[in-house]
Amino acid sequence: MTTSSPEPARVLLADDHTLVRQGVRLMLDRAPDLTVVAEAAEGQEALRLIRAGGIDLAVLDVSMPRMTGLQVARAVQRDGIDIQMLILSMHENEQYLFEALRSGAAGYVHKSVADRDLLHACRAALRGEPFLYPGAMATLIREFLARGDTEGDVLTPREEEILKLVAEGYSGKDIADQLFISPKTVERHRANLLAKLGMKDRVELTRYAIRVGLVEP
Repeated sequence: MTTSSPEPARVLLADDHTLVRQGVRLMLDRAPDLTVVAEAAEGQEALRLIRAGGIDLAVLDVSMPRMTGLQVARAVQRDGIDIQMLILSMHENEQYLFEALRSGAAGYVHKSVADRDLLHACRAALRGEPFLYPGAMATLIREFLARGDTEGDVLTPREEEILKLVAEGYSGKDIADQLFISPKTVERHRANLLAKLGMKDRVELTRYAIRVGLVEP
């Protein structure tokens, strides 16, 4: 009697660079235990596809329009969706690594070594194991996670959207137009952000947004 092979894990790729998605897809589709079933060029589309179901693993670029990979991961974590996630980035930034882990991702893969690390990372994530890029210091990770969740859920999803756009240099009117809200509502959110985070101006908000991975430096 023959036994059938297990079905390959279903993967979503989310990256705003078409060539990156194509390269990663070729790599994953060559693996017998992985198959790419969906692609997204921006974060909100990635989140919609994840919420629609049928995906076992989401590979998310850290920097995408509208929602970053970290924002998508936080939304998935809040929703309690049973899916594994990996964050891809061009930056060897420990803060991004820490934020990825706090956001529910299984690991963080640097794009420059994706050909070496990504398959290992995908398989580790699907086993429920963390994947840390070589050189990450275990003691720093333990220290970071031990500090407690002092910032992770301070902001609402809408406040995160506003903060990201403020840090990217958009005016209040531009933000209002993008989010279909009034300029007064934008200003109220901005004032709430300053009060919540104990900050005084756009510069400090931008530094905070960089630190938590909403925008790149």
